[in-house]
Amino acid sequence: MMIQKRRRSLLHYLYRDRYLYLFLIPAVSYFFLFKYVTLFGELIAFKDFRLVKGIWNSPWVGFKHFEALFASKDFWLVLRNTMLLNLYNLVFAFPAPIVLALLLNEVRVNWFKRTVQNMMYLPFFISWVVLGGIIVSLLSPSTGVVNAALRSIGLEPVYFMTKTEWWPVVFSASTIWQSAGWGTIIYMAAITAIDPGLYEAAKMDGASKMRQIWHITLPGIRGTIAILLVLQMGKMMDVGFEHVFNLQNPAVMSVSDVISTYVYRIGLQNAQYSLATAVGLFQGIIGLVLVLIVNKIVKKLGEGGLW
Repeated sequence: MMIQKRRRSLLHYLYRDRYLYLFLIPAVSYFFLFKYVTLFGELIAFKDFRLVKGIWNSPWVGFKHFEALFASKDFWLVLRNTMLLNLYNLVFAFPAPIVLALLLNEVRVNWFKRTVQNMMYLPFFISWVVLGGIIVSLLSPSTGVVNAALRSIGLEPVYFMTKTEWWPVVFSASTIWQSAGWGTIIYMAAITAIDPGLYEAAKMDGASKMRQIWHITLPGIRGTIAILLVLQMGKMMDVGFEHVFNLQNPAVMSVSDVISTYVYRIGLQNAQYSLATAVGLFQGIIGLVLVLIVNKIVKKLGEGGLW
């Protein structure tokens, strides 16, 4: 009886919100076709895949490709680079939109706030092919604006894009430039949900702006920070291919070669499809483990987490 009542209730809600569920169809179809159906292809990580034989007829080889992967010095290099670049993003790029949102929240001139917001999130919609070209042009040792400014104060030009010590700095700075504006919108939306009465009460108690930010604003957006942190940890094994590929050059391969470019090289250029799939499967499993661990920690700290 209880099961039938729950079933009728579910059908009632589905019918009531049927038009809203229609909007979900494109997104659900995308994830089903390109994220779940394609999981079938992970089988070739355990096979000696040949195009002429197909997935089913290629011979099973067990963990051969994983053994070759872990025995490769190149793999450990790209794994180190991937983890380091993501660590830099976690330390520098992740807090950037939080700081920007806190600063913008204190701006009282609406037209100025809207203008700054628009300018900040515009790079998010520009391809890395274009952004990469802009960055290379700006940092050019001969014609770049940055080096022109250095020469104007008597300093020698710096070859930012060919120096292994400078390339990670450029990568992290470009990440902030491209993504901080979009993240700021998310945090600004979270800040608007905070009860204004809390600020009024704090003012009456004599709390300074910094005290209001520390005791009201930051706790008010802590749940949003926690969720985005969990999602960020899920990408710790993944550095955007377009971002790295458009800034990469042979002089800095020792610090710029990451898992995504490694998979592109061995999978598409060298046609080692099984080995490339093994790398992708390893990458996905580690990302899943990190999400589960960080989500559990976040829930232990009293936040909602992803589920």
